[in-house]
Amino acid sequence: MVFHLDKCIGCHTCSIACKNVWTDREGTEYMWWNNVETKPGTGYPTKWEDQESYKGGWKTDGKKLELRSTSKRKIVPNIFHNPSQPSLDDYYEPWTYDYSELFNAPEGDDQPVARPVSMITGEPLDLEAGPNWDDDLGGSEVYAANDPNLDVLSDQQQQQMKAIERMVMFYLPRICNHCLNPSCVASCPSGAMYKRGEDGIVLINQDRCRAWRSCISACPYKKTYYNWSTGKSEKCILCFPRLESGEAPACFHSCVGRIRYLGNVLYDADRIREAALLPDDALVEAQRDTILDPEDPAVLDAARRCGIPEGVIESAQKSPVYRFAKEWKLGLPLHVEYRTFPMLFYVPPLLPVMSVSEGDLVRSDVDELFADIEKARAPIAYLGKLFAAGNEGKVRYALRKQLAVRIWRRHCTVGDVDEAAARLALNEADCSPEQADEIYRLSALATWDDRFVIPPFQREMAMEMIADPHEHRSAAGFGFRDAPRRS
Repeated sequence: MVFHLDKCIGCHTCSIACKNVWTDREGTEYMWWNNVETKPGTGYPTKWEDQESYKGGWKTDGKKLELRSTSKRKIVPNIFHNPSQPSLDDYYEPWTYDYSELFNAPEGDDQPVARPVSMITGEPLDLEAGPNWDDDLGGSEVYAANDPNLDVLSDQQQQQMKAIERMVMFYLPRICNHCLNPSCVASCPSGAMYKRGEDGIVLINQDRCRAWRSCISACPYKKTYYNWSTGKSEKCILCFPRLESGEAPACFHSCVGRIRYLGNVLYDADRIREAALLPDDALVEAQRDTILDPEDPAVLDAARRCGIPEGVIESAQKSPVYRFAKEWKLGLPLHVEYRTFPMLFYVPPLLPVMSVSEGDLVRSDVDELFADIEKARAPIAYLGKLFAAGNEGKVRYALRKQLAVRIWRRHCTVGDVDEAAARLALNEADCSPEQADEIYRLSALATWDDRFVIPPFQREMAMEMIADPHEHRSAAGFGFRDAPRRS
């Protein structure tokens, strides 16, 4: 998957689409399999990136790869209590409103108000937090100021970012990354979590799940949740019943900004362990090296020997994910230092440039049409911590190439940029005019079929054709024929 952050408008349509399809059941009120965060900010659950507290992902000394959250020695002592697991306060206590106070209030001089009540206990609730409570930097002195990624900046840089002319924000949509090296799968004592062989989607077997909740602690992105009603863990399933029917996942299909891309890639699983043992600054390129060229004859021969169908190989050759992440090197993994190798890549945003306050006016601190990325309001170090494990060079490369494409297209469409200057920008960004046009087309003009290259699923019948999913959605969600039972 690829999310193009330069196109995200923070409308939360994706979150609502997912909520209406998957998590409108009892026990899932606080779950947001898809959520959109404002950065800088602490996110959902609060400070999920602080692995000193939550202990998600993997750690290594260069020789061994171990889970942060658990080990053979910790499984039994922590099986009924996991000290690294987020509490409901770290998420939020979901609420609704007592609308009867509006409809049944007696006539009076005061406007009646619908009081918030807990969706879990039904008791009146004092609202203190919610998913993306810091939307558009709301409460930034509390939320943005406590963003763990700011630790890489100096005190002076952090203070500068609080000045009105330096204020910056961007949106970060998040779903389960369906990682190559998922720590949630490795941590599950009952073996309920698994990565599907045919497509790499990470799922939880609801019959085998025993609610040990090790997966919640082990996932560094906190995208596994506990259903207090069924006593099972749940997570994003990438809408696999839709994929098996040739449809895009609900959040992808509903995306207003068309920031989302879906496609399969061929990868070498034997390289994963070797890549995960490397230092942080080498992880981005190491993950890219695990992704194989679907046009390489040797790769094609190996794929066919492994029994990969021709339809899957052909879809990999058309995959937009391969182009963004591997060929163009614009897509970067979120917090690759957790060593789970997420298969959701982000194209970093080209943020506004620095400004200067002059009385009541604020003007940009540049004279040219396109400012250099070093003058962007968000420090490169901050973006590097998010998307490249601190390797700022990877972020600079992606941003310079995006900027060069803008300059080239400005020359082609408006003509107020000299061709020599446009070609110079492309050369400096390691980009040709042909590649720039391809990036432009896939970023701005892509059709549904360009953005979603769904491989043929090797299933005799899609799950949704077995039974009507709408019949069961209020009990167990799409795709489940039988409701999960408590063990």
